[in-house]
Amino acid sequence: MLAMQLLRGAVKHLGSRSPCSAEQLIPALRGLSSSSQQLSVSGRNHAASCADSDNPKILITGGLGQLGVGLAQLLRRRFGKNNVILSDIRKPPSHIYHSGPFIFSDILDSKNLRELIVNNNISWLVHYSAVLSAVGENNVALAKEVNITGLHNILDIATEHGLRVFVPSTIGAFGPSSPRDPTPDLCVQRPRTIYGVSKVHAELMGEYYHHRYGLDFRCLRYPGIISADSQPGGGTTDYAVQIFHAAVKSGHFECNLRSDTRLPMMYIDDCVRATLELMEAPADALVSRTYNIDAMSFTPRDLTQEIQKVLPDLKVTYNVDPVRQAIAEGWPMVLEDSAARRDWGWKHEYDLPELVQTMLTHINLGNQVAQAY
Repeated sequence: MLAMQLLRGAVKHLGSRSPCSAEQLIPALRGLSSSSQQLSVSGRNHAASCADSDNPKILITGGLGQLGVGLAQLLRRRFGKNNVILSDIRKPPSHIYHSGPFIFSDILDSKNLRELIVNNNISWLVHYSAVLSAVGENNVALAKEVNITGLHNILDIATEHGLRVFVPSTIGAFGPSSPRDPTPDLCVQRPRTIYGVSKVHAELMGEYYHHRYGLDFRCLRYPGIISADSQPGGGTTDYAVQIFHAAVKSGHFECNLRSDTRLPMMYIDDCVRATLELMEAPADALVSRTYNIDAMSFTPRDLTQEIQKVLPDLKVTYNVDPVRQAIAEGWPMVLEDSAARRDWGWKHEYDLPELVQTMLTHINLGNQVAQAY
């Protein structure tokens, strides 16, 4: 009954959007748990793929994290499966290994990284390797090594080989002295986590390399990213993923942030689409090299109430983690993203109701597939 209710809601939502967007529902109807990563191929940046020789060859570092697999799926549909290489230092699950090229890559080993770039004729480099906010505070030495030393290797090698490079930033790049509602692209940035400090460093180093050496550096400040298929990776916004799984599995969730903690959030399909659109944007259209992007902002209470419209028996209790709460209170409540909308046409598709409907649909169907096997 729940599956049918959710699917009817998804169909109703998709029916209110462009006809091509209905393609997003096809994987769900087939019962594939990976469907949350499947994106509409409508729009100016999602035309049919050209011949492989006309397409960039793309390497994604940190590819087994929350964003790498989803971005790889989109890029492979856009540019061809063999033109997008996922990499990480961990062994991939079988379904990821068989979905397209995967190689071992350690961003702290510059010789290994250079060999991969040259041997695979890489032209775009998407750098997702990072230690996230909460984990970084528990291991500052590791965060410095991965987020700063690893970044230096990426920038140097990208410059040497004339690559187009994407490095994500984050709402964590702002701090308590930044304007919070809204937070503009350009303002005071004084983060108080090693993760945030490393991301400000990445923004400034990338822009320096662009102006000093001509590196085609591109960067987006991501909100908290929500995905049904990927497990949270140690970030402060993880609750917004965990609550959906708990709502379907047990009907109870213990939240580690206060109920009134408002943060910017985004569904993963919007996030990876924004990344592709920025990477494909003409260089002369980019007034800046680092942009805010935004979709929605909500509190744990807001999210709970929206989920309860579908699952009214959900119970949420609060056991506040002082470390994560302190981090969240120094972050933006709303990101101001008018520059991205003006310069390269950014526009989000998912608001809170659509997010909740989509997440519950995918998680419920995924559980049904798992039980069938």
